[in-house]
Amino acid sequence: MMDNASTSAQRIRIGLTGLAFAFLLVLLGSVISRSGSDDTPNAVDQAAMNEPSEPLAELGVAPGASNTQADNSSETE
Repeated sequence: MMDNASTSAQRIRIGLTGLAFAFLLVLLGSVISRSGSDDTPNAVDQAAMNEPSEPLAELGVAPGASNTQADNSSETE
């Protein structure tokens, strides 16, 4: 009976060690991938940040402000 308990304890210890190793491996990979990314936005990111976000207008559900302004400017000419 004692042999069965020691075997179970050893299996639990090995399982927890493997789990800790996998956690540290994922943590290390996350740190490495974040350090490789640069913090300066490129031209595409800057253009996306400067444009007003109107998701309904992009889907065509509601009129967008840019469409209204373009229509008004063409009527005045």
